[in-house]
Amino acid sequence: MAQANGTDGKVKRLTRTTLSGQVSGQIRASILDGSFPLGAQLNEMELAASFGVSRGPVREALQRLIQEGLLRSEPHRGVFVPELTDEDLQDIYFVRRSLELVALRRVMALPDRTALAKKLKAVVKQMEASVRREDWSRTAELDLEFHREMVDTAGSHRLSRGYATLQAETMLCLHKLMGGYRGNKALIDEHKLLADLVGGDDAEAALKELDRHFGDPVRTLHKANALRQGKTGVAAE
Repeated sequence: MAQANGTDGKVKRLTRTTLSGQVSGQIRASILDGSFPLGAQLNEMELAASFGVSRGPVREALQRLIQEGLLRSEPHRGVFVPELTDEDLQDIYFVRRSLELVALRRVMALPDRTALAKKLKAVVKQMEASVRREDWSRTAELDLEFHREMVDTAGSHRLSRGYATLQAETMLCLHKLMGGYRGNKALIDEHKLLADLVGGDDAEAALKELDRHFGDPVRTLHKANALRQGKTGVAAE
């Protein structure tokens, strides 16, 4: 029994876990940057050959991404990058809005929100820099970081855990929506205003602005798609 739990066994388990984590990270990045487009089918054997690993770590990685919502397993067909339908987008943002408004209401009841406001403003500064570089992938990551800071500050492990289950799908949405902001300052201005309101004393104004901030994600997505196709127009989140 002692031998079964020896050093060699532990090293093997850690190595396998690390490898599947690396593979899932690579696949996740490829989904978010569009290398694996929406609707694409992922083949376990081809991925294993591409990464130079056995099929085991790839299988574990795919299962992890299915649990995150970045992949979808269809019986007798395979594993696919899910299409982002208007209904999916509305549902994801419905849950996000609900959780974030509950979190912000609790946050605004805290006696001191100075540290949070400072963190949020620091994130906005990074967002400004990434927008100037037209680094939309990094901008999307910072957008999510901004909102996650507010939720986590509410101090509810269950609320944070529920929000975390949406994280991967939210990132996918943000990567698709980000194009709707190109060419305008709406993204930065809205987050600056939210950071200021969180640091202030008007809870209802902060809640109202957060609710308005979510806007109509489907409309934003359609405008983002139009911009990608070379059409004109701007959008707000």
